Amino acid sequence: MSSTVGVPVTFEKIEKSFGPVRVLEELSLDIEPGEFLVLLGASGSGKTTALRILAGLETATSGRTTIGDRDVTDVLPKYRDVSMVFQSYALYPHKTVAENIGFPLKVRKVPKADQDKAVREAASQVQIDQLLDRYPRQLSGGQRQRVALARAMVRRPSVFLMDEPLSNLDAKLRGHMRAELKHMQSTLGTTTIYVTHDQIEAMTLAHRVAILERGVLQQLDTPARIYNDPANLFVAQFIGSPPMNVVHGTLEGASFQTRSGRVETPVTGRIDRAILGARPEDCSVVPAGQGQFGAEIYTVELIGDHTLVTVRAGEDMLTVKAQKDFTGNTGESVGVALSRDRLFVFDAATGARVR
Repeated sequence: MSSTVGVPVTFEKIEKSFGPVRVLEELSLDIEPGEFLVLLGASGSGKTTALRILAGLETATSGRTTIGDRDVTDVLPKYRDVSMVFQSYALYPHKTVAENIGFPLKVRKVPKADQDKAVREAASQVQIDQLLDRYPRQLSGGQRQRVALARAMVRRPSVFLMDEPLSNLDAKLRGHMRAELKHMQSTLGTTTIYVTHDQIEAMTLAHRVAILERGVLQQLDTPARIYNDPANLFVAQFIGSPPMNVVHGTLEGASFQTRSGRVETPVTGRIDRAILGARPEDCSVVPAGQGQFGAEIYTVELIGDHTLVTVRAGEDMLTVKAQKDFTGNTGESVGVALSRDRLFVFDAATGARVR
């Protein structure tokens, strides 16, 4: 299938309420032509509602949406030139794979020869061209999802909309399908908006990630910048596996103090209730009496290429990414050393990051 030229998409001050519950608050996004944008957030963050508003399946309380140079705010779904892939696949059980893929073209009364050609090209793109005569019940979950993707692709829409399409798959297949999706989108060049609660999917797939929490956009940036330069405490803890370590204490000047020790930070301020953040890979376990914090080992988990060491430092638990040959025993006294240049400080009351 030949590549297409993506179109820009805009959410302009989108508000959505269901009765007294406000689901989206002035969501504004400018999505670039051909961009793979991921809407990331926990359940109830408003990400699926935003996608459904763009698809025309929900009506915004206020605001404006555009696709290309068209204002589609009040346009019916069938005239928006978008294809949506759902978590549930939504295949017709009585139709073959070929009939499922070609159904959008049949509805549009595309000539049969052109339908067959487009179906074969779309099926080949997702590597199911050998399954065209089968029915959905004869397919695995991953194969069904590929059929749903091919059906979306066959229309060559202006925009792909994907609502957690991989969440029903097992971990191994999700990893494989992430690579397939990324390659497909890169090849086609179609603007894609993808909804997920899985930060691994967001980090691996997206050109940019929009993180939502309770209907409010928290940060919009590349995965690398979000990981290395989080806007606030919520983003810092939501992105990363294992998540960012947090230690509670006070900030006096550049000195962060807690019962377990004292750390010099790259920022200054005065906060009575402060939180120090450090990624697991920016921490290390050292002999007792060394490092900035005193701690004791809580658990040691060999992951394969590294070992996760969880330690208790006062009332806080920290996870450290250590070498795979790390040895240590539960209850052993150790120290924790932190990389000063990779520390973050947050106001515990507001979650705001101290710059």
